[in-house]
Amino acid sequence: MRTPLYDQHIALGAKMTDFNGWDMPLQYEGIIAEHLAVRERCGIFDVSHMGEIAVSGGGAFDFLQLLLTHDMRRLEKSSWLYSPMCNPDGGTVDDVIVYRQGDGYLVCVNAGNTDKDFAWMKLNAPDGVNVVNLSEHFAQIAVQGPKAEEVLGKVDLSETMLTAKTGYTGEKGREIYLAPEDAPKLWRDLLRAGAVPCGLGARDTLRTEAALPLYGHELSKEISPLEAGLDRFICFDKGPFVGRDELFLQAHDPNRRRLIGLKMQGRSIPRPGYAVLCGGVPCGVVTSGGPAPKLGYGIAMALVSKETDTYEVIIRGKNEQAERVTLPFYKREK
Repeated sequence: MRTPLYDQHIALGAKMTDFNGWDMPLQYEGIIAEHLAVRERCGIFDVSHMGEIAVSGGGAFDFLQLLLTHDMRRLEKSSWLYSPMCNPDGGTVDDVIVYRQGDGYLVCVNAGNTDKDFAWMKLNAPDGVNVVNLSEHFAQIAVQGPKAEEVLGKVDLSETMLTAKTGYTGEKGREIYLAPEDAPKLWRDLLRAGAVPCGLGARDTLRTEAALPLYGHELSKEISPLEAGLDRFICFDKGPFVGRDELFLQAHDPNRRRLIGLKMQGRSIPRPGYAVLCGGVPCGVVTSGGPAPKLGYGIAMALVSKETDTYEVIIRGKNEQAERVTLPFYKREK
């Protein structure tokens, strides 16, 4: 599948890759250059592969309050709400962002989960709640970096359907939802305004530095949001929600797995799936890892069953030393 911006990526000489069935840009100038452009200036990403599901009807609020772990009442004080969505056993169906839109809501879901999420929401929706997959009617561009607002001030956003101060890089910025046919012009206008085109490679290193979870890595049907360290997005006091009972048990289990941050010693670079050792004994696995271009060393998020100050990661058959550090690895200056 191709996004409405596919031709723009080809014209810019992007190296393309398959991502969940989508032809997406992996990089343009290079991952490190694009990473630093976002940290220091402004980068733009094509995220039109993400899914958009509309929820409406008289019971829409109560439906989402039951389906999500976060408290929908907090959306009354904001334009958007981030939340995990769980199975009854506490495993993660997806992590989503909910926007208010007219009398209903727009739920942005991960690209590879769109069909699964839509089916799950339809299955659980009561009479009177309408759930519609509108993904084909949206393109999405993320504008990220300390100069994002300066760049956005130079372009016409009158054709946009929705803008929100959200993102996946740890930087200031916005995500812009608009009709597919309007996306190429806005993309070109943003480039002329000084934005740097960025691909999935930089998107991954940026979100890893910021310790933002990726479904299939830090979250999955086998990994709960509690294990992933997303406690602040689980509101037990709001009342019943799907997965509450199991998550409550996990919250009071001192032996549950935990997501930690690792700073590698030396020049070794950890990758997802690498084994993690505690005192020479296997105790976990790297969920996300790689170089941290802004920081200058290798980093990893790891799901472990034991907590200590130092760990080892098996990299190419060698036990490489790692120090536990507080997440996120990188945090922008306020």
